[in-house]
Formats: sequence, C-alpha cells, structure tokens
Amino acid sequence: MTVATNMLMINKTKEQKAIDDWLPITSSRNAKWWYSAFHNVTAMVGAGVLSLPSAMANLGWGPGVTVLVLSWIITLYTLWQMVEMHEMVPGKRFDRYHELGQHAFGEKLGLYIVVPQQLIVQVGTNIVYMVTGGQSLKKFHDIVCPSCKSIKLTYFIMIFASVQFVLSHLPSFNSMSGVSLAAAVMSLTYSTIAWTTSIAKGVQPDVDYGLKASTTTGKVFNFLNALGDVAFAYAGHSVVLEIQATIPSTPEKPSKRAMWKGVLVAYIVVALCYFPVALIGYWTFGNSVKDNILISLEKPGWLIALANMFVVIHVIGGYQIYSMPVFDMIETVLVKKMHFKPSFLLRFIARNIYVALTMFIGITFPFFGGLLGFFGGFAFAPTTYFIPCVIWLLMYKPKKFGLSWCTNWICIILGVLLTVLSPIGGLRNIIIQAKNYHFYS
Repeated sequence: MTVATNMLMINKTKEQKAIDDWLPITSSRNAKWWYSAFHNVTAMVGAGVLSLPSAMANLGWGPGVTVLVLSWIITLYTLWQMVEMHEMVPGKRFDRYHELGQHAFGEKLGLYIVVPQQLIVQVGTNIVYMVTGGQSLKKFHDIVCPSCKSIKLTYFIMIFASVQFVLSHLPSFNSMSGVSLAAAVMSLTYSTIAWTTSIAKGVQPDVDYGLKASTTTGKVFNFLNALGDVAFAYAGHSVVLEIQATIPSTPEKPSKRAMWKGVLVAYIVVALCYFPVALIGYWTFGNSVKDNILISLEKPGWLIALANMFVVIHVIGGYQIYSMPVFDMIETVLVKKMHFKPSFLLRFIARNIYVALTMFIGITFPFFGGLLGFFGGFAFAPTTYFIPCVIWLLMYKPKKFGLSWCTNWICIILGVLLTVLSPIGGLRNIIIQAKNYHFYS
C-alpha cells in the first residue's frame, strides 16, 4: 500500500468522523442514565394515553385489561432486547435501528425491512402530534374564552407547528434534554389530572360498559382499531437505539447499564400513567368516552384547560424526540449520498421542509382516533412487538422450545396478528371521520 493510498484513507476517515460529529444521533455521547428515563417517557407517553379509555370502550373490561397488561410486559421485554443488542458485537455500537437491522438481515434487506417501518412510526407520530397539539390548543382556547369566535382546528395546528419550526433546529438529542424533561413531567401531570378528575366526576348517570358500536360489524372494526390504539401507546422502540447512542460506553461500563436503568424508571412512569387513565376513564364514562379523554372532561374548567396546555407542552417535546432520527436520516442522505456539504443552511432548509410537510398532512387528515389505530397497527406493532424478537432469534439462536425461543415466538405471533388486523379498523374509522368532515360528497 503506497503512502498516497494511506493518506487518502486517513483523509476519508477524518472526513467520516467530521460528518458523524455533525449528524444529530452521533454528535454527542455524554448523556446520563436519567436522560434515557425522560427521553423514553416523552417518547412513550403522549397522544396514546389519551385514547386508552376509548380503546377500553371498544374492547370491554376483560379483553381491554388483558391487552393493556400484555402489551406492557411484551414491550418491556422487547425494549430490554434492543438495549442488550446495542453493543452485542464487541467494539461496535448499533446507533440506529436500521444498523441493527442491517447486521441481522444483511446490508440491503435490513434497510428495506427496518427503514420504511421506522419512518412510518416516526413520521406518523409527528403527524398525530400535530393534530393532538392543535386539538389541545383549541380545547384550551374554547374553555378559557367560551364567548370568543370559534377558530378552525387548522389554525391551531399551524400555531403548534410554528413552535416546531423553531425547536427543530436543536442539533441533537442532548441539546433538547431540557425540552424532553419538561415534556416528561407534563405527561405525568396531565395523566394524573385526567384520572383524578375522572374519580372526582364519578360514574356518570346511565353509564354503559357495553361495546360502543351497536352492530356486529361496527363492534369488530372498533375492536381492531382499539388494538391499534394500544399499539400506538407503546411505541417508543423506534427511537430507543438512537437514545442509547447518546450514552457513553466503555468495556467496564457499557451503555446498556445506564440505558436499562432509565428504561425501568420510564416504564414505571408509563404504568402510573396508562393504567389509571385507561381504567378509571372507562369506569367513569363507559362507552360514551371520547377519543381524547380530556375532551370528555369538562369541569372544573380551569383544570381541564391546564391539562390541555400540559398536553401541548408534552407533544412539543414528543414531536422533537421522534423527528430527531428522521432528521438524522435526511441529513445522512444529503451529506453521504448526495454529497452536500454539512452546513447550517442545509439543516435549516431540510428540517423546515419536514415540519411543513407533517403540518400539511395533519391539517388535511385531522382524525385523531382513526390515525392512532391505523398507524398503531401498520408500523408501530412490527417495530415494537416482534422485529426485536426476530433479530434476537437470528443473532442469539436460542435452543428450540426453550424459554427464550418460546417467548420470542409468542411475541412474534401476537405482533403479526396485531399488524395485520388493527389497521383495518383504523382505516375504516379514518374513512368514517373523513365523511363527517365533508371531504367526501
């Protein structure tokens, strides 16, 4: 090998390092374990928790409680798998979900399997958060100023998006830790307001715990849509490796220790948010509960207004958590594939276009309940419930019919069923709600 060749390789390595130092996921690795905790809470608890009482109304007490508990256990297990697999190859870190997929399935196939699913999860969540943020702002406005002129939801979504246009220029996960912490605190706060206010309200007169729909067809489709709602609520896996990439790691102190500590704290918070909201909300309103529990709660007005503003603050942070890996993908393609020079202007244009796109889609399809069910089943279930199990089986090859082998196959089967069935209900609800918005003549 000539001196010139050596110099060329050194220069390429330096150039690659400079690019990695500029990209949002790999630019900073000094996060603490508690960063993992509140990033995961922000990613997990959000729009999904508000829909859980409605999901219960479509599932019923028995199936509803079973699905909630099973989902909590399965997703904690698959999240543990991903944390463990982050550094399963000595000396290498899988900083992105698709890198782990490429290692398991091959360079090209891994991209084809993981990237579309991950993008649907992240972009889908950002769209839903645009709608949720706009709805909560509108609810806040209507409560605080009931005599004011009614303003269309479209304008509130645009107001919410204006904040994202600013925050989306934070360069990395660690730079947005303050936003994420505030979002995590807000999620616990508004969830607590939701279930404590439901208790104070008490069981409503003539409450009905039967399924929402009156026809068999409606009950089946709503049941499937509710499964998607639950899948959406447990959707933090698509960003977990990217979060773990920000934690420092050494052979003596691997990143998985700090990451797992944060995950456990996050999942305790998830349980404290999800189960009381879902069960008490359904207990209070029965099958009359709205897609968003805060819409069903009307008094005390000041507290419900405050809770809706807390939701806005939370989904502001949640939008950033899910958009950061998308920004990383976009900027990687622009710099590594299209050979643009890393710069503030490149990042400014790319990120503003992305925020504008999610805002436009959110304005066009402001159907909260249908969006949750459709996205929850179509892409959230694979990335959360069974792709980690498939990768685990391929990489570790546990003994057939052993505990690990059986556990993973149970998760895969349940995840596949969820992926196939729940989008059907979500798509039907989107169509029904679209008709109500007079988009169809």
